[in-house]
Amino acid sequence: MKEEVYGEELLSLSLGINGHWCSDAAKKRKRKDDSDDVVEKKLFGLLHMRDRMMRLNPNKMHGLEDSKGLHLIHLLLLSASAVDSNNASSAVDTLMELFQKVSLNGDPIQRVAAYFSDGLAARLFTRKSPFYGAIMVDPSPVEEFLAFTELYRASPYYQFAHFTANQIIIEAFEQEEMNNCRSLHVIDFDVSYGFQWPSLIQSLSDKAASSKPISLRISGFGQSMDELKGTEMRLASFAKGCRNIVFEFEGLVRGNGSNNELKIKKNATVVVNLVLYLSTLKSYNEITETLRSIHRMNPSAVVVVEKEGGRSPRSFLSRFMDSLHYYAAMFDSLDDCLPAESSERLSIEKNHLGKEIKCCITSEEKELEEDNVRYEKVDTWKGMMESIGYQGVRLSSRSLSQAKLLLKIKSHCSSMEHGSNGGFQVIERDEGMAISLGWQDRNLVTASAWHHVP
Repeated sequence: MKEEVYGEELLSLSLGINGHWCSDAAKKRKRKDDSDDVVEKKLFGLLHMRDRMMRLNPNKMHGLEDSKGLHLIHLLLLSASAVDSNNASSAVDTLMELFQKVSLNGDPIQRVAAYFSDGLAARLFTRKSPFYGAIMVDPSPVEEFLAFTELYRASPYYQFAHFTANQIIIEAFEQEEMNNCRSLHVIDFDVSYGFQWPSLIQSLSDKAASSKPISLRISGFGQSMDELKGTEMRLASFAKGCRNIVFEFEGLVRGNGSNNELKIKKNATVVVNLVLYLSTLKSYNEITETLRSIHRMNPSAVVVVEKEGGRSPRSFLSRFMDSLHYYAAMFDSLDDCLPAESSERLSIEKNHLGKEIKCCITSEEKELEEDNVRYEKVDTWKGMMESIGYQGVRLSSRSLSQAKLLLKIKSHCSSMEHGSNGGFQVIERDEGMAISLGWQDRNLVTASAWHHVP
């Protein structure tokens, strides 16, 4: 953004700043106005410093010493505390120092700190401010799709979630194979780009005989009909290569009573797929109502895959710390998957993980107080499921073996391409009732299976 544009908007800056620094007492007004001027000038400088940080710096591609990495974390916590207490002047001072030290192409702590610094800077403005919009600008749909695709290919993160869920679905189908007319109906509450389903189609095709095809219907909920049509086209094209699979896709735009449009296939094994979905719902009431509506469907199995911790309606600082730990592990894990100069990694971090970080940091407490979007521990989801009337299912040894095989394949590819030893691990939890993908000592995502209790 050019300097003259900043100059034109400078008069509106005080309206954009979050906080109340003007006293109602006339004798203090001039002093407060002077203080506001100082803060405005600091924010003006901060935006320029951020603009410089956003330009990739090849001199910052080399790793920091451990002590300097800890210093970045210390600065982030100082800035978060200042933002939380509405001390804009102190927050800007700390962020100015951060923007000089962080980098979008540095080591993992520099990169993750860059996006957390961005989120903290955005909190200094109201959402109507043009400066807030400049910091929080969303990637285009094409950029988001590419970032998701690149993360899917590079990291075992989404593949673990999808392959583990698919193994649960196949086993539910096998258990009812004598009574389900070789028919499977999967209800996916967030079908997104449909990346989960080619591997399920292929697995069912491997299982089916040419004389006894398997019927698969996927009912997928999505954000728009255009997105759903694109997903249907990709999946139908893939399924054409599997002549022993009878494939149907039903796309439903989320909301506006779309649940009522859902038609359950008779005599089929019905499985509900909740992969990274429950945490996107806006309230505790919405979560429980969704789970109750699924319970009324009487499915053979419900698959739940969710992130491990990171976001909850607690204080801003505790949420900030949870998120920092979680995303620091995610950024660190990408070093195991992609080389330092990788443009794919920049795309993933900027248009996928970075977007998540900034949205998390800028969420207002009043929004979260209503039990808004959360990434909870596995015990929290377990309590919710059991309170609605679901019972956990012990995951099979095949699920665990498949997850470990995935990591072995991915770590082998990573070590061959990038000389890395790998830090991902599969952890069996809750006496075999759940499986987590972890990075070093941090659980990232956890899968579990549930069945309906009448």
